[in-house]
Amino acid sequence: MKNSLSKSQIERFSRQLVLKNIGAEGQKKILSSSILIVGVGGLGCPAAENLVRAGIGTIGLIDNDIVNLSNIHRQSLFSSKDVKKLKVKVAAKKLKEINPLTKINTYKSNLNKNNIEKIIKNYEIIIDGSDNFKTKFLINDYCLKLKKKLITGAISKFDGHVFTFDFKDRKTASLKNFYQEEQISDDNLNCEFDGVVGTTASIVGTTQANEALKMIMEIGKNLKNQILIIDLLNLNFRKVRFKKK
Repeated sequence: MKNSLSKSQIERFSRQLVLKNIGAEGQKKILSSSILIVGVGGLGCPAAENLVRAGIGTIGLIDNDIVNLSNIHRQSLFSSKDVKKLKVKVAAKKLKEINPLTKINTYKSNLNKNNIEKIIKNYEIIIDGSDNFKTKFLINDYCLKLKKKLITGAISKFDGHVFTFDFKDRKTASLKNFYQEEQISDDNLNCEFDGVVGTTASIVGTTQANEALKMIMEIGKNLKNQILIIDLLNLNFRKVRFKKK
């Protein structure tokens, strides 16, 4: 890490630098950090955009999907002209336009047992923006195995869930301590049938980005052994504790 910020960096991040919780030292931590975003969709798009604007050093994007017209109402990195284009390619180009100094790694693939360890081992924090519980449990298991920091988000209708895990701490509960694997159906995350408001995706994805920044700088309160439950229809935000079993 460089000892001092460049003139351009000071200007670009000036509104962050004046915050006493961040300052130059916090910004240097952000600039040297690496985050993998699983799923470039309703959660991954706002998470990636906010993190790149904040100055994250390296962002990884993994997704095997193309942009569909139905994605655009909630996936903020895409527009109508991007339909039928590969999500990771479009997202990487737009993120580079926002901040050319962030290194963007793209993976045109679904995360699976054959590639997950090889990919996630290179990143400090994993942001889970996937849309199915099979992938969420897989990410949880390998982050636990490799002692990674994980931020999981889930959305449906007007509702959102956010979890944060630091698996270097042995007292940290995992996703499986909240969701029972045999009782969960992917119907709970199916936007096609249940629907979702675009603002719900933006708020949850942005919250995931915010939690990642706090993790990097080790500031503020975290969600250790808690879930943040967001009900945007009734403006109800609450935290619920759960225990490691």
